[in-house]
This record gives sequence, structure tokens and C-alpha cells, in this order.
Amino acid sequence: MNRRNFLKNTALLAGMIAFPASSALYASDRKLERIGIQLYTLRTLMKENVQDTLKMVADLGYHEVEFAGYFGKSPVELRQILDGEGLAAPSMHVGLMHIQTRLDQLIEAAHIVGHKYIVMPWLQQQDRETLDQFKDYAELFNKAGEKCQKAGISLAYHNHAFEFDILDGEEPYEVLLARTDPKLVKMQMDLYWAVKAGKDPIAYFKRFPGRFPLCHVKDMAADGSIVNVGHGTINFAKIFAQSDLAGIQHYFVENDHPQDARQAAAQSIETLKTLSF
Repeated sequence: MNRRNFLKNTALLAGMIAFPASSALYASDRKLERIGIQLYTLRTLMKENVQDTLKMVADLGYHEVEFAGYFGKSPVELRQILDGEGLAAPSMHVGLMHIQTRLDQLIEAAHIVGHKYIVMPWLQQQDRETLDQFKDYAELFNKAGEKCQKAGISLAYHNHAFEFDILDGEEPYEVLLARTDPKLVKMQMDLYWAVKAGKDPIAYFKRFPGRFPLCHVKDMAADGSIVNVGHGTINFAKIFAQSDLAGIQHYFVENDHPQDARQAAAQSIETLKTLSF
């Protein structure tokens, strides 16, 4: 081997050591293994026929669904339909009042349907006007989260954009993150609303690693409106590349106001099936 080839091979070997197979060099090969959908996207269809809608979801290739109401079905009925279609429902959205007054029933239903997370998704205008309200919620969520944990369930909070608006000099979302016990209260990061608020989701992943086991995947058009995944401007590959840091285990497609619910579900999953990160 002459000196030139020796140096060439040495440089190549050094490069292999510096960039092992697990490094970012090969990160683009990773894909989502299980894709879910928040059924609020399909609420009109769910009201018409729950079983047919869930069959459509499974046929499109979704593995998981997230409920926002049971559409007149009992937990037992839903579990039978889900099992028949090969679907899992790791989480459900429930309102603040239900967490305050019906937590025992929610936990019972969660066990039947198979939910691992009870998610609080929304605060009415009058319920989010002061920072002290968010401090009170943190206390409530810790208590509810402890009860859920004892029952083998996790409590989580889903954001919109208003949690990032400064109140009394502080950001409510950070107050919730800082004042809730990471072992008792998780976060479902809605990527659209975070970006809509001008925030970088990855920055929160870095500051609060492991707190985000669930996320909502919906895209944002240049004008700020919600569009089907892949038809907007959000760089999901960049965000998903930090999934391990964030702790993300469940990815739910969502479109709050789809023009065509079936199309929204179909286009979004086709985008995510081919997405590498």
C-alpha cells in the first residue's frame, strides 16, 4: 500500500469511527412505526357511524386512535369495535369539569377501552385569564395525576396557543411544566398550536426532556390556517428527530376543521408513512 492509499484508508476509517451507524448520518432512515388519529378530526363521520368510521381508519393504515367523546357508545362496545379492527386507543380527551368531578369513572372507562392516558385538552376563556388559575391547575393536575398513577393511568395536558401568552410576566405553559410533577403529569404537545404561537417545540423538549409522550400532528399553511399534514410549512422531520429526547411514543394526526374528513385522514397518513427523520 502506497502512502496516498494508506492516508486515504486511514481517513475513511476515522470517518467511520466518528460517525457510527447510530449517528445522525443514518437518521433519515427512521420512520414512524405506529400512526394514530385524533377522532375529533372525524367527528361528523363518528356521529353517523362509529363502527364504519373506525373500519375506515384501520383500512387507511392507522394503528391508534384518540377519543374525544364516545359518540353514544359504551366503553365495552368501543373496546369490541377496536379489537375487531385491530386498533388501540391509548388516550382520550376529557374536559376540565370531568377531571374535577368524574375522575373515578374516567379511570374505570380507561381500563375498559384500553386508554393509558387521560388528556385534558382545553380551557374556556374564563378559566384562563390569570396566572393564578394556571397555578391552581398545576396543583389539581398533580392530585389527579397521583390518583391516575395509582390506577395505572397517566394524566396529560394538551396545549393550544393561549398557554404561550404571557400573563403577569410569566408563560402559563412553563408554569404548568415547572409546577407539575414529571412523574404524575405528562404533556401532549400540539405541534401546530406551538408553532402558531411562535414557539419551537424542540426548545421545550430540550428544557423538559421526557415530558411529552404524546403529540398532535397537524400542519400550518403560510397564512396560519390548519391544513392536512404535508400540505403546510411545519418541518415534522426535524421535530420527530428529537422524539427520543421528548419521550414521544404516540403521534396523532389532527385537523380541527377539515373540508373533507376522509381526505384529511388519508392525505395525512400517506405523508407520514413516507416521512423519514
